[in-house]
This record gives sequence, C-alpha cells and structure tokens, in this order.
Amino acid sequence: MAQFTRIEVATAMKETGMIPLFFSNDLELSKNVLKACYDGGARLMEFTARGDFAHEVFAELTKYAIKELPGMIMGVGSVTDAAAASLYMQLGANFIVTPVFREDIAIACNRRKVLWSPGCGTLSEIARAEELGCEIVKLFPGEIYGPQFIKGVKGPCPWTNIMPTGGVSTERDNLKSWFDAGATCVGIGSQLISAEVLKNKDYAGLAQKVKETIAIIKDLRNK
Repeated sequence: MAQFTRIEVATAMKETGMIPLFFSNDLELSKNVLKACYDGGARLMEFTARGDFAHEVFAELTKYAIKELPGMIMGVGSVTDAAAASLYMQLGANFIVTPVFREDIAIACNRRKVLWSPGCGTLSEIARAEELGCEIVKLFPGEIYGPQFIKGVKGPCPWTNIMPTGGVSTERDNLKSWFDAGATCVGIGSQLISAEVLKNKDYAGLAQKVKETIAIIKDLRNK
C-alpha cells in the first residue's frame, strides 16, 4: 500500500524537479544506488521494472526505503498493464509510470488513489490522460519530441504538467532547454546512474552528481 498520497507525490516531483530512473536485479547494488540518490537529495526513485523477478527486488527495496530512508518515495516504471500496476501497488509503489497511455492502468491506479504518469506523444493522448485524472504526463521518448514539443503544448494548455524521460542529461544546457520549455520535472536514467558508476561502485560520486543536478535545476528555476 502506498505510503504517500498522489498529491504528496506530485508535489515532490514538482519541488525536486528530478526523478532518478534505475533497474538492477542485484538487491544490494540497488540499495546502494538508492541510498546514494537519497544522500544527494533525491526524494523519488522510479524503479524501471524491466527484468525477471523485478517485483521481488522492488518489494525488498521499498521495505529498505521505509525503514532506512524517511521521505523517500518509491515508484515503478515500465509498467505495461493494469495487472502489473496492481501488483506493484500491493508491494508499496507510490506512483506508476508507463511507456504508453492505457486506460486500464489509469482505472487501477485511480481506484487506489495512486499517482500514475502515462507516456504520451500527442496532445490528444495528453488531453485524454488528464480527463482520467493524470497530474503529470510523461513525454516519452523525450529525445524524439524535444523541448519544443513541451513549449508547443504549454501554449494552448498551460495547466498541463509534463515530465520528459529519455534525452535528458545532467548537463546544464540540456536541463535549461527542458525547463525553459516548461517541463515540470525530468526523469534521468543512465545519464545520471551510469554504467561506469555501477561498475566502480562509485556511490559517493553518484550522490554528488545527484546533488549537483538538483542544484542546477533549482538555479534554473530561480532565474
């Protein structure tokens, strides 16, 4: 069962401006990555459940977060159907992120008042998602659409909250392009939690990178 309301989750997304994306079948590695992100100031984690037995890793990771990392909001990404969404909500997911827009997932999440963020690529999909109660839409794949897409949507629909995922890096110029266009927050995966970081187990370096990225986002928003 979710530990945070969907309003609390949406607020955290807007306030921090960044959600780290990560997946591994290695539980201990996952715990270390999660703690590094937490130490760096991140308060959300999207566990991109793409592998076999991912739900087992997520369950243990969520228990760890509840016990050791107060205020850390655990969510699940790469969810493709309502059954998977229901499973992860039973395991404590506070938000569900999907690569595509599916009404069955919307219904399952709304029934439990859990925030869901569907991958949308057209204004019609975005409008329908919002009609079904979506607070923050995921723009995916972000590198295909680019910041101009967000700027274009925000013109006629200034109330729409968009989170690009894919094509987002920790570089200031890249982040500036997204937030200048009107992004509510961004999802960052391998550009933040790189293969090199994982190989070298450079958790201190990861924590510092998270801290720096959040600081850049805060600075961009204050200008």
